[in-house]
Amino acid sequence: MKHVLITGGAGFIGSNLAARLMAERDCQITIFDNLRTGSLANLADWAGNPRGRIVVGDILDLPALQAAMEGVDTVFHLAANADVRGGETHRRIDLEQNTIGTWNVLEACRAAGVSRFFLASSATVYGEPEVFPTPEGVPLIQTSLYGASKLAGEAMAQAFSEYDGLQVTIFRFVSWTGPSYSHGVVRDFCAKLRDNPERLFILGDGSQRKSFLDVRDGISGLLHAAEHGTGRVQIYNVGHDEWLGVNEVARLVVEALGLEGVVFEYAGGDKGWKGDSPFVLLDTARLKATGWKPEISIAQSIRDTVASLQRAGLA
Repeated sequence: MKHVLITGGAGFIGSNLAARLMAERDCQITIFDNLRTGSLANLADWAGNPRGRIVVGDILDLPALQAAMEGVDTVFHLAANADVRGGETHRRIDLEQNTIGTWNVLEACRAAGVSRFFLASSATVYGEPEVFPTPEGVPLIQTSLYGASKLAGEAMAQAFSEYDGLQVTIFRFVSWTGPSYSHGVVRDFCAKLRDNPERLFILGDGSQRKSFLDVRDGISGLLHAAEHGTGRVQIYNVGHDEWLGVNEVARLVVEALGLEGVVFEYAGGDKGWKGDSPFVLLDTARLKATGWKPEISIAQSIRDTVASLQRAGLA
């Protein structure tokens, strides 16, 4: 990796990836981000470093992407709509931000002669699987437009690989937590408890079981796959061996905030929203076979996430 472009590089995962690359790799880094959910503050630690460049742009703007891609050999495509449950109301956003946006990035890669493409996909492509932990090879039955848009992006990346010889690595993520955390259940709980420290409203009935992964472990997994993976197209689950119930996540957040006597209230049902999977636990044996494994427990990562939100004035 001599020149790496990271779409969504000012966001939660992208900024952590950029920081790790800046610290551990001797490569040029271009951040491409529209800053709608990402923040330049996430990149402040290396702002001004001559190996780094920040381009404010949208992945739906193909000419801007093509201009930013000049001289790039490796792309980590992380930019996407992050609202997993919003597709029921906003039917085009996943199509535009996840599917068309991914096609644009791939087309810019082709035009620039990029050799390696890393795609952030999602555990949502599995819908509601019947096998746990869920391996990469199970049938992919879609239950959300978000998951469907991610799966479409995967398919297009594989087609570009077939046409152009692009080396493609696809990562199917569980939810990530940790420093610079920008969205998700832990932040939602913190925001609700900041508004009302006596009651916490929880989507579903709290019985949902979810796996999470700390961003520090996740970035290690991505870079490990980049160094040790083989083959023109690779697909890896990226997750933790552990899982927590949503009620337990809520209790950890309450404890980390130093609150007592919080009453939990529920929307009801075994799902938080249409398209939600009641149980998420991925089989990561394929990635572990390259020598990687998660080191940080989910509980510790949630505590660290709350502390990070508190330092940022968001909890």
